[in-house]
Amino acid sequence: MLNKLGWTSIFLLAFLSLYAQEDSVSVSKRTYVTKALPVGEVLEIDGMLNDKGWNVVPLEGDFTVFDPNNGETPSQPTKFKITYDSKFLYIGIRCYDSIPSKIERRLARRDNFAGDWIEINIDSYNDKRTGFSFNVSAAGVKGDEFISQNGNNWDPSWNPIWYTATNIDKEGWTAEMKIPFSQIKFGAKEEQIWGLQLNRRFFRAEERSLWQPMPRDAPGWVSEFGTLRGLFDIQPQKQLEIQPFVVNQLDTYPPEAGNPFRDGSDFRFNGGLDAKIGITNDLTLDLTVNPDFGQVDADPGAIALDGFQIFFEERRPFFIENKNIFDYEFADGNDNLFYSRRIGRSPQGFVVDEDAEYVDQPKNSTILGAAKFSGKTKNGWSLGLLESVTGNMYADVLDTLGNGRRELVEPLTNYLVGRVQKDFNQRNSYVGGIITATNRNIPDNLNFLRKSAYSGGLDFKHNWKERKYYVEGNFVGSHIVGSEEAIEQTQTSITHLFQRVDADHVEVDGTRTSMTGTGGKLEAGKAGGGSWRYNGGVLWRSPELELNDVGFLRQADEIKQYAQLRRLFLKPTSLYRTAQLGLEQFTTYDFQGNYNRIQYEFQGFINYKNNWWTEAGAAHKPRIFSNTVLRGGPRWQWSEENFWYVFFGSDRRKKFNFTLGYVNSQAAEDNFSLKRYVFRCNYQPFDAFSLSLSSEYEENPNKTQYVAETSFNGSPRYITANIDQRTFNTTIRFNYSLNPNLSIQYYGEPFISRGIYDAFNYVNNPIAEKLNERVTLFSDTQISRPNNTGSYLVDENLDGNMDYEIEDPDFSFVQFRSNLVLRWEYIPGSEIFLVWSQGVVGFGDPTETLGRNLDSQILGQKKDNTFLLKATYRFIL
Repeated sequence: MLNKLGWTSIFLLAFLSLYAQEDSVSVSKRTYVTKALPVGEVLEIDGMLNDKGWNVVPLEGDFTVFDPNNGETPSQPTKFKITYDSKFLYIGIRCYDSIPSKIERRLARRDNFAGDWIEINIDSYNDKRTGFSFNVSAAGVKGDEFISQNGNNWDPSWNPIWYTATNIDKEGWTAEMKIPFSQIKFGAKEEQIWGLQLNRRFFRAEERSLWQPMPRDAPGWVSEFGTLRGLFDIQPQKQLEIQPFVVNQLDTYPPEAGNPFRDGSDFRFNGGLDAKIGITNDLTLDLTVNPDFGQVDADPGAIALDGFQIFFEERRPFFIENKNIFDYEFADGNDNLFYSRRIGRSPQGFVVDEDAEYVDQPKNSTILGAAKFSGKTKNGWSLGLLESVTGNMYADVLDTLGNGRRELVEPLTNYLVGRVQKDFNQRNSYVGGIITATNRNIPDNLNFLRKSAYSGGLDFKHNWKERKYYVEGNFVGSHIVGSEEAIEQTQTSITHLFQRVDADHVEVDGTRTSMTGTGGKLEAGKAGGGSWRYNGGVLWRSPELELNDVGFLRQADEIKQYAQLRRLFLKPTSLYRTAQLGLEQFTTYDFQGNYNRIQYEFQGFINYKNNWWTEAGAAHKPRIFSNTVLRGGPRWQWSEENFWYVFFGSDRRKKFNFTLGYVNSQAAEDNFSLKRYVFRCNYQPFDAFSLSLSSEYEENPNKTQYVAETSFNGSPRYITANIDQRTFNTTIRFNYSLNPNLSIQYYGEPFISRGIYDAFNYVNNPIAEKLNERVTLFSDTQISRPNNTGSYLVDENLDGNMDYEIEDPDFSFVQFRSNLVLRWEYIPGSEIFLVWSQGVVGFGDPTETLGRNLDSQILGQKKDNTFLLKATYRFIL
């Protein structure tokens, strides 16, 4: 099924893997041997390193530069000590600086590593893939991240309780850290042997130096750590933490006359509980009862004219912590067997009643409770089990006679996700699996929902030759069960489109009550060593694959071949610090064997000597066919496309830095085009305050934008039109830190998109090469719009009678979201949030400019307001 170019790229990658055996610099592993604090000795965490307990271990240094001049002696030396007692690990670090007055001390919120900082990474599992990172800046701002995928994933949502302080003196600056063993996972042994790395950022020179030397072409991060020894007879500490919370919330909004559900304000008092229970030191049970996510940022504005669902990042703390264990990306893009945003989703039902005068529809499903069991054992088992229940959700209805009632719009639903992986072959390989289950208690009025949905998968990865080369793959399967209505609706959804009129391999069967599908990926490549990186593979999603009950699947019925090749320039020159060039190619098919797409793309990046940078790329798409453009109609051909982009920016260390970008896409015959202008900037006028702004303006005209499907003389008629679409959005953020534990943050985003349609046409030969053969324009005598308002009337055969009607598709969508949050971590792990949120959603006049609609629909509208006070207290038992 693969075309010649696809096979050529695969053979080229296979040849490179045999021929391009580049040797990288061999680096010996270092070992630090610690000693225990004498009994009775106490270390005060004040950043001073003057307690006599520190004398039990000597200072060790000999850091080497990682970036930019790999392997050289750092501009400023760094030394450290590590000791411990029965409960804590202590790290003392001396960061020498010959000009202490130039040490950069920028304040920020936790996990924002601004200015000079020092970081310690600990692989207490000693699995060469995962680790715990503790970071502190010269200003005393701390950060912590869980490292997975051998350094390819750093999760800042991990927020352990630990203690740190810094101090600046005539020799530079010092830092002390006190890390409870309860926050680090390890097994019971007489001596612990852990992976260890220390990483310093010397801000003025933008220099990174490491205790364990590491070449720039290393195949990973954690696998290259040195070793920490000397930890004798420390006992794993079972974690037991309980964190209750209370929330007071006041919502205000413009009242609606006569609507009892919109009287101008609502007040609620709420409470809940989060808990962490250490089943063993390795495995933790997380519980949440009636969770509240009121302080979480709003989703960015977006609009999708292609009909597909929009992927939004998870922002809720309970679900993002340890998310690496549950993650199962199986193909490309965002396709995943577990998408936690499904839990607590907006209700899928709605009130259908002509007598309903007022309806109060809930925005989200209530999560009654959730439990998450996760961790990694000393034997290399990664385990995860998540269970969550969302309650029945009702819409309150008031009919025209004044009678009130409640109607179920989302049923009681249970979600289950189980994940396991096992390391072997000296941690160079793993195999794993996942299962998911969604079960709903469905009444008759929600019979269009699937009753149950199950999915499972197997995955593996094998590394060899010091992890420079790898092969990985996965296989997934899904099975859904529901009423005939639910399964038919699934078949005709945009993810599947079994009703496609020219598809021979799928068809809508209204009697089915289940569907079963498969998917997967197989990939091999070179991940490290030398200057070349490459990979290639094949992935597929069968027509009946369905994951959208607790996973994310954009489109089924696809087979894709892909290949990538990159050349890295890692040795600094007089022009740049680092650079890279890349080539990509892919082809796609459907399961009927239709050859749908091929694309070639070039990418380049350069970081100049002065830390300015440029990123550019271009692509050619000589063949673009789509099974989804006509929403169940025949396969559609787009004119061939070329696109290119260029971004450049200034030194990100500076108190003012910026990024400018431009994206241009152009299809042949002006079928469609895209122009996107991007401006981003960050400004920190003084250490305690930072401001960032990100703006995008986009023009996206398209001569064949899908409008509707209708009928003409008993045959389907697919209507498209020319659209002039313009979109503008800006995101504004600022942070003011009174100290590392007390900050004020603001987030605001106005978003507006408008589209005006003209030059309506109908499809007559959707796979014709020429645009004018694909569609036929309506003449002025065929289409009319009385009084230039409302729907368009079409007399296609010019017999004087209206054949069909096209609803006015013009739109102008306007949205504004903002959060102002005061956050105070008054003791480690316990916080108070004071939140003010504003929002408004409106529909403007499409004939007006973006600026006028922005003014009238955002600046000129009364907004919804939410005032929230949330307090938490973490009990450590």
